[in-house]
Amino acid sequence: MAQHQHQQKQQQLENVLRSDFVWGYATAAAQIEGAWDRDGRGPSIWDTLAHAGGKIKDASTADEATRSYDFYKQDVALLKQLGVTAYRFSLSWSRIIPLGGRQDPVNQLGIQFYNNLIDELLANDIVPFVTLFHWDVPQALEDRYGGMLDQVQYTPDFVRFATLCFEQFGDRVKNWITYNEPGVFSLAGYAAGVHAPARSSDRSLNESGDSSTEPFIVGHTELVSHAIVVEIYRRQFKPVQGGQIGITLSGNWSEPWDAEDERDQAAAERTRQFDIAWFADPVYRTGDYPQCMRDQLGDRLPRFTTEQSKLVLGSSDFYGMNSYTSFYVKHRDSSPDINDHKGNVDILDHNKQGVRRGSQSDTYWLCTSPWGFRKLLNWIWQRYQVPIFVTENGTTVPGESKITHVTANSLHDTFRINFFTSYLDALAHAVAEDGVDVRAYFGWTFCDNWEWAAGYTDRFGVVFVDFDTPEKKRYVKKSAYVVCDIFNRLIK
Repeated sequence: MAQHQHQQKQQQLENVLRSDFVWGYATAAAQIEGAWDRDGRGPSIWDTLAHAGGKIKDASTADEATRSYDFYKQDVALLKQLGVTAYRFSLSWSRIIPLGGRQDPVNQLGIQFYNNLIDELLANDIVPFVTLFHWDVPQALEDRYGGMLDQVQYTPDFVRFATLCFEQFGDRVKNWITYNEPGVFSLAGYAAGVHAPARSSDRSLNESGDSSTEPFIVGHTELVSHAIVVEIYRRQFKPVQGGQIGITLSGNWSEPWDAEDERDQAAAERTRQFDIAWFADPVYRTGDYPQCMRDQLGDRLPRFTTEQSKLVLGSSDFYGMNSYTSFYVKHRDSSPDINDHKGNVDILDHNKQGVRRGSQSDTYWLCTSPWGFRKLLNWIWQRYQVPIFVTENGTTVPGESKITHVTANSLHDTFRINFFTSYLDALAHAVAEDGVDVRAYFGWTFCDNWEWAAGYTDRFGVVFVDFDTPEKKRYVKKSAYVVCDIFNRLIK
């Protein structure tokens, strides 16, 4: 009987996604391209950080990464083989404008590379989703004026880069994302100081920075420059090119530690606002930051001018959602620390009943939590009422980082299969039963890559990469085929 009910449930969840639903995998230039100093490319803040030593877990660099700069045709052929209908990738700013600035020369070889990649995708019926900025500020802009800490100097440089990309690629690219995870860029780079440009108040870790103010200054720069770029796209390019443009925000589900305690309920909601609404409320809801952030941070949280607020509100055609896991949140009775960025809460792995948030992956913060994924889809949809594109979602597998050479067994990534199966089931239920409008899904990630400060120790790919081979040989893991099967069943 139970099995029969399960089959009925499975049948219900066929054809529940729109016929124009697109799916594929997401990547970032700094993590896959390699060729870091070839064909005119300038260094980014991540090249500087990796080469400085001491900041990357395995002391590696992204100098070669997966060599997708050399093997992009092979990668597109593999994507085609895996049945995807879309591919999300980012542009390396310093490959296109090596010094980054509005007066600096353009690198035609960089533009040519992206033209080739876009054309190759389209020739294989794969829709390109292009991210302008995925954490790699040109080092020259960091040196000149401190990068995003100087909104006045930075904004025209970003505008010039974005406009150039619309001019060069917009005849074929119809899906644009301005920024990937502005919150993570701000907090990991300027509060924790573990990501480039490695600034924080912790002098044992970073030479300079102020964790209590800089993340909010940088986040403000990202929002204002995003809104200006969107306005330019909509006014100058959209009428001719007919594309859409938005922003991608990070955010994991926060669940009360004690579901019965109103203080923990409030703490979980406050955490969601510090984590997600920090960027989403200005863009989709109010044109301003959440009140709970203003209450705690006061003047450390910048203010939008009336003009900026108008520009920011409504500046995304879709909700780009990056989400991986869930956490339990407990209220604190003490007053917030000056370097607190979470809403003055404790974030825990177990709830009051001792229930763990999910199965532990190879990555310390990431547990499989599909129950929270469905709740988060609902929370975002109810709060913002904008079509959702899941732009990143995926996992590492326990022990997989220790595998150096591939075996048939190592390609049986059962843990990842269970992750994708459960999350896509949660997504299908959110659409079919809760009425959430989801239109795209991108798994993180296509192939194992250089995972920022974790180096090559986190394998997120559905394709295994043998980093010890000169050609970074690729092998498809079983999860890639399972994901394709799931979408063949779910999409009308």
